[in-house]
Amino acid sequence: MRYIVLDTETTGLDPDDGHKIIEIGCIEILNRNITNNTFHKYINPNREIDVEASKIHGLTNSLLKDKPVFEEIYPELKEYISNSPIIIHNAPFDIGFLKKEHSATSVSDNFLDNEIIDSLKLARKISPGKKNTLDALCERYSIDNSDRTLHGALLDAKLLAFVYLKMTIGQNNFSDLTSEHNVNDYTKTVIDDDLKIIEPSDEDKKLHMNYFSES
Repeated sequence: MRYIVLDTETTGLDPDDGHKIIEIGCIEILNRNITNNTFHKYINPNREIDVEASKIHGLTNSLLKDKPVFEEIYPELKEYISNSPIIIHNAPFDIGFLKKEHSATSVSDNFLDNEIIDSLKLARKISPGKKNTLDALCERYSIDNSDRTLHGALLDAKLLAFVYLKMTIGQNNFSDLTSEHNVNDYTKTVIDDDLKIIEPSDEDKKLHMNYFSES
């Protein structure tokens, strides 16, 4: 089963206010393994980057002036994602930007008609009342995020991939892992397949039954 973990960095917070995507990073999960098949692009937004946003991701207009615009990288992005479910932390934010960018292109296809798994909603269901930022989840699941001095789309997508696998450990059916599904089964105890189960002897079983019949 194939999943894509996706993250973006942007010029600001609101696509309806003209803010644009400036970085996209994607990580592939194949049969619960993180692969080296990644997608990573910097994008020229053709607009100024908010100062506060730049403090978070460290990207500036001078660094992006020679990068392609979104429409130029879109065909490769769509081919990479294909029909795979997409895992995003706080999905409405990234999806809002992606759909706005797509609507500004000359392409008329149905972009992002994929299943979307919001890992933030999933984390809130698994750990209600707790802090569920990516940094908080890395700490909770013992994932090293010491390289995350600044936000970066590819780095954050990779950290989220590790978080997601740990959040869903013991869950084999990924079709149940959308943000709309119940997560009561996510805390099942995992039994190592290499452990040997030793059955009790007939004498042990008899002693066991006698013990309860005499209680």
